[in-house]
Amino acid sequence: MPDDSAAQTPLAIGGARFSPGDPQTPKGAPEREFTVKERSQAQLVFKRFLQHRLAMISLIVFILIILFAYVGPLLWKFTPQSITDDNSAPPSGTHPFGTDAVGHDTLAQVMRGTQISLQISVLIAIFATIVGTIWGAIAGYYRGWIDTLLMRIADLVLTLPLLAVAAVLAHQVGGTWWLIAVVIAGLYWAYVSRVARGVVLSLREKEFVEASKALGASDARIIFRHLVPNALGAIIVNLTILVSIGILLETALSFIGFGVTPPDTSLGLLVSTAQTAVDTRPWLFYFPGVFIILIALTINFIGDGLRDAFDPQQTKVRA
Repeated sequence: MPDDSAAQTPLAIGGARFSPGDPQTPKGAPEREFTVKERSQAQLVFKRFLQHRLAMISLIVFILIILFAYVGPLLWKFTPQSITDDNSAPPSGTHPFGTDAVGHDTLAQVMRGTQISLQISVLIAIFATIVGTIWGAIAGYYRGWIDTLLMRIADLVLTLPLLAVAAVLAHQVGGTWWLIAVVIAGLYWAYVSRVARGVVLSLREKEFVEASKALGASDARIIFRHLVPNALGAIIVNLTILVSIGILLETALSFIGFGVTPPDTSLGLLVSTAQTAVDTRPWLFYFPGVFIILIALTINFIGDGLRDAFDPQQTKVRA
């Protein structure tokens, strides 16, 4: 005989319980409740970034460039200083990027140049972001005369002709890659401070800041434990943009002779030394140039993806 116990099981809807035979039981009453799993803010940001196809493609390309720069030299048979018997050889199976007039393998030099250019641009982004974020957060939190003083100093830095001042200072430090990065970052932190100040000015009026003050939290704790973490979205986006700007500035400095100096090399220096041979040996100019463009474009697209992912108005996330 069929089991009628399941048919007699009461249905629970809200706080009331109904039996299947009860005339008050709503038609089509659900047998179980469906809920959507709650997502954290970090999960929402990550999900939105994954759905940004151009940013994901750019991230994959950028990772491949990093592997090319740091893993490639371990697997390649030539070093940047190796001198071969093939002088001014075009791209071939032995030398995929050709050689220069001395016999240096261009592929090995591009690998080393990509290393140095990435290191300079990342150091610029990190140093400028840290200094600019702290500067702008303090100015935005305290306001008043402290805000006025700090922002006038930042405005003074912003009025300086960046490339000209960087060229003079880079020439003074002698072409060492990390000193060049510090020089450029020392001129670019003011842009980040403006962004950080604007975000903190809006956040300082929120209820959680007032609650922290009421609980006796110090100003330093409020700034670095509450305001800065909540401003990380805009800060991270600016950090990625600074990587792109940093590699272009390093290229410009090296191109005019005020960047990295031999025996070391960078992508900008490779382009600079090959500009006279662009008609006769174009591979010396175009291969490092392509890597400069690839790095700048991929970083910009990654920044666009992060900007969309951190946008609080982007509420639609596919499961």
